[in-house]
Amino acid sequence: MATKAIVGTKVGMTQVWDENNQVVGVTVLRVSPCRVVQVKTNERDGYSAIQVTFGMIDPSRLTQPEAGHFQRAGVDPGRTVLELRLDDVSEYAVGQQIGVDVLASGEKVDVTAVSKGKGFTGVMKRHGFKGQPAGHGAHKVHRKPGAVGQCATPSRVFKGKKLPGRAGANRVTTLNLEVVKADADAEVLLVKGAVPGPKGGTVVVRNAVKDG
Repeated sequence: MATKAIVGTKVGMTQVWDENNQVVGVTVLRVSPCRVVQVKTNERDGYSAIQVTFGMIDPSRLTQPEAGHFQRAGVDPGRTVLELRLDDVSEYAVGQQIGVDVLASGEKVDVTAVSKGKGFTGVMKRHGFKGQPAGHGAHKVHRKPGAVGQCATPSRVFKGKKLPGRAGANRVTTLNLEVVKADADAEVLLVKGAVPGPKGGTVVVRNAVKDG
């Protein structure tokens, strides 16, 4: 499990030059300081984690339970609340702020986000099927999956069969990405390579659990 984590918002991709004057494609994440709303421990909750929020929201837009949760913690309400599972939470306290400076350049991280939704798609886009033949009597079936089961026995399609349906919009984690730059003043984190999710999506960055 991770020992440190931070929450950010995906801005987009750009490129920078490294010390060898080589172009490096990076994803830009805006990481505003996160405020700790609750600390969960193994003794009390059965697992260790910290609950954080970031950004600001008008308290009038909160439900009474949400407003009471922030008020009890003495923390300014944020636009969303997330839970970060960590090995050790002894160094965290309610009201504490966590900035992008918890990460350093060259560090390996795991990035989790909800991937882009593709809507309802066919089997060729969703599962990578090659499709039906272009000729030899194939008529208007070129992108169809083909046979999906038997006839009289068992007279049904087995569960788990790869069929058309909604694609994307899944929780995805990309492992072992490299931190190119962590700028606490600009509240920006540059991560080498691509990060799941659309622009403006919420991204959770943890130190890599399989580093090395």
